[in-house]
Amino acid sequence: MDEKMDKLDFEILRELQKDGAMSLTIIAKHLDVSIGTIRNRLSRLTEEKTVQIIGRVDPAKVGFHAYARIFISVKPAKFIQDTAGKLSELPEVSFLAMISGKYDLELNVQCRNNDHLIELMEKIHTIEGVYETETNMYLKVFKIAQPDLDLVKDLWTK
Repeated sequence: MDEKMDKLDFEILRELQKDGAMSLTIIAKHLDVSIGTIRNRLSRLTEEKTVQIIGRVDPAKVGFHAYARIFISVKPAKFIQDTAGKLSELPEVSFLAMISGKYDLELNVQCRNNDHLIELMEKIHTIEGVYETETNMYLKVFKIAQPDLDLVKDLWTK
């Protein structure tokens, strides 16, 4: 937890989660503080990478119809960092994490279609350290969301 954050920072983040394009003037009005305060706080939160203002695209509406989760076992284990670095460079990878359990890495990938996914899998298998993979297709996505800040509200409002 970043100890530099306070209740106002938290409230700014909540406003931006409602609408990432919300103007600083409207945020200032909602929170009853000056626009300069909002500008300074948002600048700091952006510099610290606490928040990034991005446009979220619906993958299916722009042509990505093969969305999958890939588990990867890396051998030898000393290659995990390097393998993850190479995987992170693949443009199809939207999420990459080291995990516990049978596999070492988990990726979410977005491909145009099944043929594109097969090409990607072939490319992944050429990366040094990739030993075994398991791929699960997402057939229908019901929810993609940002973290619910209310779950940590007590940390910032005491």
